[in-house]
Amino acid sequence: GQIARKFVGDKTDVIVAIATPSAQAAVAATKNIPVVFAAVTDPVAAKLVKELGAPSGTNVTGVSDRLPIAPQIDLLLKVKPGTKRVGYVYSPGEVNSVVVLKELKAELAKRGMTVVEAAAPRTVDIPSATKSLVGKVDVVYTSMDNNVVSAYEAMVRVAQEAKLPLVASDTESVSRGAVAALGMDSYQVGRQAGKLVDRVLKGEKPGAIASESAHKFSLAVNPGAAKKQGVPLSDALLKQAAEVVK
Repeated sequence: GQIARKFVGDKTDVIVAIATPSAQAAVAATKNIPVVFAAVTDPVAAKLVKELGAPSGTNVTGVSDRLPIAPQIDLLLKVKPGTKRVGYVYSPGEVNSVVVLKELKAELAKRGMTVVEAAAPRTVDIPSATKSLVGKVDVVYTSMDNNVVSAYEAMVRVAQEAKLPLVASDTESVSRGAVAALGMDSYQVGRQAGKLVDRVLKGEKPGAIASESAHKFSLAVNPGAAKKQGVPLSDALLKQAAEVVK
């Protein structure tokens, strides 16, 4: 909030806000300076725009990094065939994490699968929330929840001890110990947002530029983590991966 207010005071040409909390702070701080958000899962639920993919008519545009959920479930099933129960550790205070939970429930229900949720309101709650899923689920799915991402190593330790595979929604978590992720390419999301910033700087009104969904996905796998978490990866999956973490 303070940073956003400073930008407003400095009368910057455009504010680029990455992730939901900073985008909400920027939008709360100004109705005049253009705001371009990036890597926001659900800009509508976050009240940044009324509709994704349409011009906002306000001072806001940007790029959502919302992942279609069905391919994520396909990936879970490739990592752990026969999965019936999916664990989900999340922070109830994060709107994007709650949105993902709702989508997860709906998509799993279509396939006769269920979600077992473990709320972790603070970063320190992550290990115990993860432990609470041991024996109750086949695999744990992690979204771009800020608490989860900041305590990922703690989750990985629990996952290894319990032989409970972690499948992430962001490829960066794979290098930190998740088994696999079909994630947004954050670099590409940044480039996509950069193009919108460029249009604003060249004089287009942000309210006339439709917000966008990211359109580049990439599969990352971590065979070492997979072994430690009790799920050796199939050759087919390794062949599909854009990135294999050594």
